[in-house]
Amino acid sequence: MQDKLIIFDTTLRDGEQSPGASMTKDEKLRIAKALEKMRVDIIEAGFPIASEGDFDSVKAVAELITDSTVCGLARALDKDIDRAAEALKPANSSRIHTFLATSPIHMKEKLRMEPDQVVEQAVHAVKRARNYTDNVEFSPEDAGRSEFDFLCRVIEQVIDAGATTINIPDTVGYNLPLYFGELIGNLIKNIPNSDKAIFSVHCHNDLGLAVGNSLSAVMNGARQVECTINGLGERAGNAALEEVVMTVRTRRDVFTCDTQLDTTQIMNCSRLVSSITGFPVQPNKAIVGANAFAHESGIHQDGVLKSRETYEIMRAQDVGWHANKMVLGKHSGRNAFRTRLEELGVTFEKEEDLNEAFSRFKDLADKKHEIFDDDLQVLVSDTIQDSMDEKIKLISLKASVETGETPKAEVTLSIDGKEQHANAEGGGPVDATYKAIESMVNSGCNLQLYSVNNITDGTDSQGEVTVRMDKDGRIVNGLGSDTDIVMASAKAYIHALNKVLAPAERAHPQL
Repeated sequence: MQDKLIIFDTTLRDGEQSPGASMTKDEKLRIAKALEKMRVDIIEAGFPIASEGDFDSVKAVAELITDSTVCGLARALDKDIDRAAEALKPANSSRIHTFLATSPIHMKEKLRMEPDQVVEQAVHAVKRARNYTDNVEFSPEDAGRSEFDFLCRVIEQVIDAGATTINIPDTVGYNLPLYFGELIGNLIKNIPNSDKAIFSVHCHNDLGLAVGNSLSAVMNGARQVECTINGLGERAGNAALEEVVMTVRTRRDVFTCDTQLDTTQIMNCSRLVSSITGFPVQPNKAIVGANAFAHESGIHQDGVLKSRETYEIMRAQDVGWHANKMVLGKHSGRNAFRTRLEELGVTFEKEEDLNEAFSRFKDLADKKHEIFDDDLQVLVSDTIQDSMDEKIKLISLKASVETGETPKAEVTLSIDGKEQHANAEGGGPVDATYKAIESMVNSGCNLQLYSVNNITDGTDSQGEVTVRMDKDGRIVNGLGSDTDIVMASAKAYIHALNKVLAPAERAHPQL
């Protein structure tokens, strides 16, 4: 009988801290539903005190999710804990996750508190959270650089105060697997009441060791891992959920625990998060990258053809790759379309949104003979994106390219409900299009990234364009897709501009 490894997904909270990865409430709900379908144990939905938008999103997730536990983050402050509890009221199962720094540098330079004061505040925070729920998690922020004896003291007292999960974060990604695993093992061994709580880890990937540190901790007694889809997160990201889960599942000869996840949903979640955030998955990314199960070498191909196990340690079908087959075509009906979206975890609250998505599907089917799940995910994202109240909308675009001639673009936009037209020339059709748009909008933004990816195979594939823009230090991502790459580029640019013009959310704290 194996122990259960609890998967705590923080894509909606820590993942959103990636520059430009902010999500709308509707987008968070789609991801939360996909995580629930994958049977994630705990979904950290956000940081309710950060803003009204974050509060509303956490509350909406708490109302929607029934099978997974919904968690809200709170600093070790009464107002934070009370606000988190209010947002989590509708949840079928809830958790409050409170944190306070314990490293000497954080206590001295950030908190300006003495060690005794830190212990007192941590205990008070846990007790206050217990007034709302018996599921309380405490994180000693920057635990990886905290003094061991003091860390033991804090943890012992917060467990006595009612904390049921103790999370040890490697906040700055500084630790190494051997030493981090030893730290977890020594904490469990030396804290007298450690058996009264589940030990957890939250590792950042600054040195590329987030998954390694997390797995080392699991081998030394941790039974919860905090992670994100595709490793999304602050700076270099967090431990990638798919890598942690599949390592434990594949190496059962080493790990004495396993998760309850339905791993066949991994690819669906990966694609969904990528399409919503505008962060494409690199082709050689483990588990979910396009090349993860591809074999170029003739020796490898020969071996796989004779016996898959010669070069594949897991089946592509086990993580959901088999789902990327053609499911619909131009003759498919509305009911088949709705049914397939529901299988992908997508539902529409408004019938008119479903009708709009189906209309787009029919338009796409006229251009593209085979419609894949990836196409449907992007189509739904575009539908939801366009249904929002946007300041700028694309009315028409005409781009021309001719050998020996300067590329030109003619663009018509609706800005605050008024149509405007502009022509421009550029180094290429995309450059000309962006110059035409800027001549009307005058955003003052700096384009930091322009990236193009094919959504599926074939020359009729939709192109997915990602742009990253900076306006006075605020970074946003824009995403657009179309079978015409110039049109996709325009959509991405306008999507980013609308984000720039929308009110900015407050920044989240970092663990």
